[in-house]
Amino acid sequence: MKASDLFLECLEQEGVKEIYGVPGEENADMMISLLDSPIEFVICHHEQAAAFMADVAGRLTGKPGVCLSTLGPGATNMATGVANANMDNSPVVAVTAQAGTNRLHKESHQNMDAINLYKPITKWSQSVFQADNIPEVVHKAFKLAATEKPGACMVELPEDVAREDTLVRPFDSGGKARRPAPDEKAVTRAVELLGKAEKPIILAGNGCVRTRASKQLNRFVDVTGIHAANTFMGKGAISARHDRCLFAAGLGLKDHVSYAFSKADLVICIGYDMVEWHPHIWNIGLDKKIIHIDFEPAEVDQNYRADVEIIGDLAGSLWALCESLGESHSWDVKEFKKEREHMLDELQECNADESFPLKPQRILSDLRSVMGDEDILVSDVGAHKMWIARHYPAYSPGSCIISNGFCSMGIALPGALSAKRLYPERKVVGLCGDGGFLMNVQELATAVQYNIPATILVWEDGGYGLIKWKQMNRFGKYSHTDFTNPDIVRMAESFGCNAIRVEASRDLVPVLQAGFSEKKRPTVIVVPVDYEENMKLTEKLGRIISH
Repeated sequence: MKASDLFLECLEQEGVKEIYGVPGEENADMMISLLDSPIEFVICHHEQAAAFMADVAGRLTGKPGVCLSTLGPGATNMATGVANANMDNSPVVAVTAQAGTNRLHKESHQNMDAINLYKPITKWSQSVFQADNIPEVVHKAFKLAATEKPGACMVELPEDVAREDTLVRPFDSGGKARRPAPDEKAVTRAVELLGKAEKPIILAGNGCVRTRASKQLNRFVDVTGIHAANTFMGKGAISARHDRCLFAAGLGLKDHVSYAFSKADLVICIGYDMVEWHPHIWNIGLDKKIIHIDFEPAEVDQNYRADVEIIGDLAGSLWALCESLGESHSWDVKEFKKEREHMLDELQECNADESFPLKPQRILSDLRSVMGDEDILVSDVGAHKMWIARHYPAYSPGSCIISNGFCSMGIALPGALSAKRLYPERKVVGLCGDGGFLMNVQELATAVQYNIPATILVWEDGGYGLIKWKQMNRFGKYSHTDFTNPDIVRMAESFGCNAIRVEASRDLVPVLQAGFSEKKRPTVIVVPVDYEENMKLTEKLGRIISH
């Protein structure tokens, strides 16, 4: 068997159905082998976008998404998307081609040390030195990528190794490893801390979503009555409809949820990734007890000194804690209820606002009204991300995808395409600013080629809105954030997309519904947005007082 054929058979053994990528000269053997493989190769127009597509596929399925590039510039292009997956804890396996081993030791065309480039941005990076190693290398990459905490792994296949012959075959990797049960003494100590707490609060992180621990989280909240906030990437872990949900925490400003944390005497961090919302923001004064529940020991940080660490499967840990507590403990913190009520009031403030350009609150209210609980919103990075986190209630885990670790712009468009391919029966919206949209606009060609009817909602303001917002907050003025847009509607139409510009606030809902009715082509909707609301929100949050 040819090595490139073996490589693909190993991917099949891992359950891979599609690869996102860009062909090149040095991965030609792999591309030809794909002609006889059941794996579908989705041709992208930039390797970064291919990695983003694999990233979102990994988030939604829990199985590593796969992206592929050639050597040199292909590998460097793909690196940003791979780094994004790794810091956001999305399972991804990136495959890069490489020059022949006979010229890696010297200066040669497009020769670059990709392994050392990828080492800081992956869990594991490895070159295949001989064809017989392929089954082990591939399986190890998939195993490590999916193991908690998940992330990205990179496999490099030199072109001369790809064309070798081998007698080795893929092997059955056996069953999945079970995650360990929590330590009984740690659970007992956590129960003791809870028994002494008057105002405990839960911080539910990305781990609750990616490990499907939402059911046990909700049971724990129901039994104890403890209020829970989620990080941006933990949205949907507890439904926004739950009367103990305090919505999203992580905005870089004081907010209703921030005041709830300021009053708490015990914080239960469940599947919490510090990269999202650093504890120096919510543990001011270091006066709070902390229970850390995760798959790994707590990160060492002077603001995050866990009093108890329950290490093991999240769902199992929550079940054990719930059983140990029984029904003898229940918390009903009135101050936390009030903070939830204040946030609920804010979510209604601009629902009927008729001004134009549209306020962010009105756009998200209209979008939420036409999206089902299981439909998927993929957010790009920018000012709109902050509004989505705060003003787009999520009712189901995995229904609102936000990159909040590496936070790379450009993920929404390609991410929405892979989400729609995975779940064609659901409405899928990629929401981005005009800046992020233009970073991977070329993937509209991919959407048209593969008949992917995702909806891309572009907030247009002609600038890098989040950077302007932060500059204004810090300096009272802004610098070099404005840019000139093309006619986005005409550009999208030139790709073959359905495209429309919203001209009045009342038009957004019917335009969205028309986009969702498309069955074979993407829809690009351009919405002029009023980002004066950014500074108004800053001013409002500055006036919030604790109730």
